Amino acid sequence: MTALPQAPRRPIRDLPDELISQIAAGEVVERPASVVRELVDNALDAGATQVTLRLLAGGVRLILVEDDGLGIPREELPVALRRHATSKIASLQDLEAVGTMGFRGEALAAINSIADMSLLSRSQDNEHAWQLDGRSGELKPAARARGTSVEVRELFYATPARRKFLKTDATELAHCIEAVRRHALVRPDVGFAIWHEGKLVEQWRACSGASAHDQRLADVLGADFVEQSIAVNYESSARRADGQPAVRVWGRAGVPDAARSRADQQFSYVNGRYVRDKVLTHAARSAYEDVLHGHRQPVYALYVEIDPARVDVNVHPTKIEVRFRDSREVHQAVRHATENALAAPRVGQTAAAQTAGTSDEASPPANAALKGNKAFAQQGWAQPAINFVANKAPGASDFEALWPVAPASTNTPPPLSTAGSGFDGGFSPVPAASPAPTSTQTPVQSSSQPSSQLPAGDWPLGRALAQLQGVYILAENAQGLVIVDMHAAHERVVYERLKSQLDSSQIASQPLLIPATFAASPQEVATAEASTEVLATLGLEISPFSPKTLAVRAVPTSLTQGDAVELARSVLAELAQHEASTVIQRARNELLGTMACHGAVRANRKLTLDEMNALLRQMEATERSDQCNHGRPTWRQLSLKELDSLFLRGR
Repeated sequence: MTALPQAPRRPIRDLPDELISQIAAGEVVERPASVVRELVDNALDAGATQVTLRLLAGGVRLILVEDDGLGIPREELPVALRRHATSKIASLQDLEAVGTMGFRGEALAAINSIADMSLLSRSQDNEHAWQLDGRSGELKPAARARGTSVEVRELFYATPARRKFLKTDATELAHCIEAVRRHALVRPDVGFAIWHEGKLVEQWRACSGASAHDQRLADVLGADFVEQSIAVNYESSARRADGQPAVRVWGRAGVPDAARSRADQQFSYVNGRYVRDKVLTHAARSAYEDVLHGHRQPVYALYVEIDPARVDVNVHPTKIEVRFRDSREVHQAVRHATENALAAPRVGQTAAAQTAGTSDEASPPANAALKGNKAFAQQGWAQPAINFVANKAPGASDFEALWPVAPASTNTPPPLSTAGSGFDGGFSPVPAASPAPTSTQTPVQSSSQPSSQLPAGDWPLGRALAQLQGVYILAENAQGLVIVDMHAAHERVVYERLKSQLDSSQIASQPLLIPATFAASPQEVATAEASTEVLATLGLEISPFSPKTLAVRAVPTSLTQGDAVELARSVLAELAQHEASTVIQRARNELLGTMACHGAVRANRKLTLDEMNALLRQMEATERSDQCNHGRPTWRQLSLKELDSLFLRGR
C-alpha cells in the first residue's frame, strides 16, 4: 500500500487584522440583507424615528441607511470602525442583560473589510456633520441634519468568491425588504422607507396610539392579516422583583382559516428582537394542533417580553438565535397565550362586535361566547343544548357515561334511532353547560317557547331552518344564512367535553400477549428508562429486553390493532425532543379525537329543529367550535349582501 505524502509543517502565527475582519464578516454578512439588518439595528439603538434605505442592484452596488437618531460625535467616528468597539455594553453584567439590538461591536468593522464604506454623522453637540472614509480613515466636514448615514458600496469587492454566491438583484432586494419588514413589525413608532434604483418600493409611516401595532401589522402584512387574526394577551402568574410578569406574550394569532401552505408569515420577537427559535415555533404550532387542517402553517406575530437576564442573545453572530434560561416556562407561556386566544368561538366574538359596532378584536376572548349570548339571556329564553350525563347509569361502563343522552321528558321528542351511527343519544332543549360564570352573571330563566321559534337575531348562529341532504344544518341569523356541517360540529363538541372529563385520569392500556421487540438506539433506550411514568400515563409499557433491544408490553386499548413498534418509536422520539407534558397532551388528544369522531352524529341522520337548535347553542358555548378535530371548518356565514349578489339584486 502506497503511503500518502506527508504535508509540510506550517508555523503557528498571528493572522493579519484585515483577514481576521474578513473571516468575521463571513459570519455576520451573508448577503446585502445582512448589512441592512445590522445598520437598521444601529439606527434604532440611536433613537431614530425615521429610517430610510436606498439600494442599487438589490444592495450589491449600494446600501445607504439614513436615520435621524442621536448621531456620532466627531471624535468617536474613527473608533466606530474598529473591531469590538461599541457603545452598547461595557461589562459582563451588561452582556448578560442586553437591552439593545446591537452589542457585539463587529458589524461595522466586518462590513468595512469587504466593501467600500463611509460614515456621515452629526450629533447634537456638533455644529456640522463629519464624514469618515472607511478605507483611508480620512475625516472631513460635511453638511447634514442630526443623525447618521452609512454608505456601503460594492459589497464583497474584496472577497469576489463570496459575490458569486449572491442571487439575482430581485431576489436580494426581496431579502432586504424582508429584513426591514421584520423591524417595522415591532417598531410602529418608527417610519421606514425603502428606495430601489431611485424608486420608492415600500413605505410605512410611524403610528401612535393604542392601535399603533394593529395599524402597523395591517400596513406591513395587509388588512386581511388583522381581520383574520385574534388578539393575544397573556401574562404568567410568576412575577419579577419589580412586580412585572416573568413572561408576557402579546400580539396577534391568525385564525385557522387563514393558515398558509408555507411558514412565511410567522413572526416571533423576544424583547423587541426578531428571532428564529425552536421553542417559540413549537409552542405556537402546538397551540394550533387541534384546529389546523393537514400540514397547513399558521400565521402569527407574537411578542415575548422577558427579563433580559433570563435570555441569552449572545448565541450567534447574527443575533437571530437566542437561548432561554427556562425554556419550559417560555414554551408554556406562548402555547397558553395562543391557545386561550383561539379557544373562544369566533361566532360569539363576531356577534358581540356587530352588536356593539366595534371590531371583534377589541373584545377579550375569554367571555366572547357569553357576550354573544347576552341579548338572548336578557329576554329570558332557555338555552337549549346537548345534555351530557354527570354520572353514569347503573351497569353502564365508564366509556358509556361520557356520551350525550337525552333525558326522559314528555316535553322533548323521543330519542332518535342510533342504529349504525355510533352515537348514543340525541339533542334536547335543556340548559347547556356554559363557560365558567363570573360573579356578575345571573342565571338564565327557562321559557316554554320552543327553540324552533327563537328570533333569528338573538343567537350568533341563529335559528335552525332545515337540514340539507342529511349533512348540513341551515340556520338564519341577523347577518343572513349560516351553514353548519352537522357531523364536524358535533365532533368538536363531544371532543372538548371528553377532554375536560378525562383531564385527571390516564389512558387505559391493554397488555400484549406476546411483547413486540425491536432494535433500539442508545437514545431510545435511555428515553424509555427515564420516562416509565410518562409512558404509563399514555397507556404504554416499554422496557429493556436487552442492552440494545426494547420490548413493548402494553399499548393503549384503542390502538391494539395498530403497529406497536411504530407507535413506541414515535412516542420515544417525541419524548426525546419535547416536553413530556406536551407529548402526553398530544397523545391523549389524538385518542380522544378518534373516540369523538366515532361518537359524533353521523351524516344522513335526521334531526328535528329542536335538536338542530340544541347543537347550534352548544357550538356557541364550546371552545374551538369553529373547527372540527381535524381542522376543517364547522360553519360558514353567507351575508344578505352575498346572497343578493347571487341573484343580481340591486343591479
